[in-house]
Amino acid sequence: MTAVAGARRPAARAAVRGHGAWFLVLPALIPILLLSVGPLLYGIVLAFTDAQSGRTTATAWIGALNFRDLLHDTLFWESFRIGLVWAAGVTVPQFLLALGLALLLDRDLRLGRFARALAIVPWAMPEVVVGIMWRLVYSPDAGILNETLRDLGLGEGRDWLSGLATALPAVVVVGVWAGMPQTTVALLAGLQNTPRELHEAAAVDGAGAWRRFRAVTWPALRPVALSITALNLIWNVNSFALVYVLTSGGPGGKTRLPMLFAYEEAFRYGQFGYAAAMGCVLVAVVSVLLAVFLVGRLRGGEDA
Repeated sequence: MTAVAGARRPAARAAVRGHGAWFLVLPALIPILLLSVGPLLYGIVLAFTDAQSGRTTATAWIGALNFRDLLHDTLFWESFRIGLVWAAGVTVPQFLLALGLALLLDRDLRLGRFARALAIVPWAMPEVVVGIMWRLVYSPDAGILNETLRDLGLGEGRDWLSGLATALPAVVVVGVWAGMPQTTVALLAGLQNTPRELHEAAAVDGAGAWRRFRAVTWPALRPVALSITALNLIWNVNSFALVYVLTSGGPGGKTRLPMLFAYEEAFRYGQFGYAAAMGCVLVAVVSVLLAVFLVGRLRGGEDA
């Protein structure tokens, strides 16, 4: 009998520890459930209804009708195409420029710490502030960009954010500038975790800078590079605030990202159910991107 009781005590203690762990997790778990999971589930349910603003009749369940309408909505799929161009146009230059900056900051530079602190300033600024600041830069009348072009004799400048051909590239430049610091910090951390002895051994063997980068730096940096690039792509697909402040989706819808399109359908036209269906499509796209990233990470871990 004593032996049985002794055997039960470890199980009871483990159960108590398990309950204690849940109590420690609850303060972080409850806000996630209330502010993320709850609205997500409500949005999925809303996508299958005809919910609208200002209705006097009850909201009805309409099944997949919103999704069928979405399949034939050319404006939404055009915004989706613009969103993919935006995401790729921001993510790729963002990574390349951040990689070059990280390689530079990894060297023993004079005032290196100050340069690193300065490099993350755009990351510390809210997107709304960044948008307002760059609107001033792109201002057609007194913007610093047009003033510089005039001073250099390169023309009278133009209205960058209102031109059909220049609005999207101008917004992409802002997206690259705003998101580059976080990529730089991640890549710099990966570079500083690379053993210096490997670089020294490669240099002794006569390897040049490019060969040392390919043989030593990039293999050590690749996991970090893949992770931050995948996260940047997901964040850029979900972009809203920066483009909204800069152009509000104009001119002529040339910068209307999918999130902006869904926002307009919900809060300008009051089509909550239809906008929720758009949100579900975007969640599905992000989920696919995340699944591809996780599968790649798992396969990479197995290969290693």
